[in-house]
Amino acid sequence: MLTNKKQWRIGIIGIYHESNTFIDQRTSMANFAEGHLFFGDAILAEYEKAFHEIGGMVEVLRQHPVDIVPIMYAEATPGGIIDLPTAEQLMHKLRVAVQETEILDGLLVSPHGAAVSENSDDFDGMWLTMIRELLPDIPIIGTLDPHANVSEKMVEVTDALIAYKTNPHIDQRAVGKQAAVLMIDTLAEKIKPVQRLLSSNVAISIEQQYTAASPCLELYHLAEELSRKAGVLSVSINLGFPYADVPDMASSFIVVTDNDEPLADKILKELQDYFVKNHRDFSGKKTSVGEAMEKIEGLDKPVLLLDMGDNVGGGSPGDGTFLLHALESKRSWKSFICICDPEVVKQIIERSMWDHISVIVGGKSDDKHGDPLTSMVKLISIVDGKFTESEARHGGQVRYDMGKTAIVETPNGTTIMITSLRTVPFSLQQLLHFKLEPAAFDVIVAKGVQAPIAAYGPVCPSMIRVNTPGVTTADINRLTYEKRKKPLFPFEEINQL
Repeated sequence: MLTNKKQWRIGIIGIYHESNTFIDQRTSMANFAEGHLFFGDAILAEYEKAFHEIGGMVEVLRQHPVDIVPIMYAEATPGGIIDLPTAEQLMHKLRVAVQETEILDGLLVSPHGAAVSENSDDFDGMWLTMIRELLPDIPIIGTLDPHANVSEKMVEVTDALIAYKTNPHIDQRAVGKQAAVLMIDTLAEKIKPVQRLLSSNVAISIEQQYTAASPCLELYHLAEELSRKAGVLSVSINLGFPYADVPDMASSFIVVTDNDEPLADKILKELQDYFVKNHRDFSGKKTSVGEAMEKIEGLDKPVLLLDMGDNVGGGSPGDGTFLLHALESKRSWKSFICICDPEVVKQIIERSMWDHISVIVGGKSDDKHGDPLTSMVKLISIVDGKFTESEARHGGQVRYDMGKTAIVETPNGTTIMITSLRTVPFSLQQLLHFKLEPAAFDVIVAKGVQAPIAAYGPVCPSMIRVNTPGVTTADINRLTYEKRKKPLFPFEEINQL
């Protein structure tokens, strides 16, 4: 009996990637190496004090007679699907790492839930299944990013999965703690988790996935109310990731109960009934670039423009120029934008002895994100692009690396941070660390939708989500899907109750 053991051995594993199938470029092993790839105690060194689910897991485990066994954690910046060699290499590394680990009593896992590889539309389900085959008799409990497209396979091979409850994701550590408590209680035989999944026929628009405001706020209040019922261990809302053309693309719900499947099904029905009744509220309104420019004048500054079509956190290339061109036409505003363009960074470094340099920046990754901007720019600085974040921010990461980075200013007052590596705008330190004060700008562009709000919201009194074109456009009717379920709102109407 596990209850008689003086010390449990609990492993920690994660492969974390949000895969955009509408991007031509593939995610490679180099992208994971540039991101976060850790084995053994390096996982604890990186995340134990971080606002990350692994940090929360470790915090709880430290309070019990547990031998913590960190095994492997791999994360790459959201991007195109994982190429076949990388998928095979990750699976091999994970298999070997698990096989070389001494016997475990439990395993805590951290999948994203929207990973796609060239050999699987459900890469998370694939690696979780391999783990279950290697460890058939122990509880496997973990966390999910709410942008997960959850499959039945993910649920079948785990005992409990819990999604973060906030977007921006600032509760990752808290959800990690919740998962670890479930693990301890399961090993102590206080509970026997069972989980059920309901995948809906609605895909919540990305611009409506802000959990602190309607319509998500009311849905999350309902989930919280249902989670307090006797016998319920957790209720998760999976908002879904609309930029993956896979059969499981949709918003969904997971309910975990203490050995009570009928209760789980009852709660799922209550959530589904509410969701179907109110599904139109989740479609959102779309603000064009021109409309956004008209709105800025009367707003308190700085105004945060969220570039939804070039959302790096959704896998986009980060070199979109639609807003850059629009801001360049407004000479009365001082603005800031970040563009990934390693070619230009290299050119600027080679000519760094010049105060002014002619550049052709952005719009080079494909023909979907705008034309390059040609401009004579003033060089402000060249920096190494590394910074850290110590506060609770979306993603829970501590260290960021933009690669070699050039900060320049155009004659029209636009400050452009030109990076060598795609970087998610999840930390205000991306500006502050390099002596850029947000208050100095009238407009700040963040290439995201909800995630940047945790960092930029406190310093930007006004905010506009802009429906720019691109591979992460908020208007998913512009994208061509071949594998998605039907009917699925907003593509097709669904029957109301």
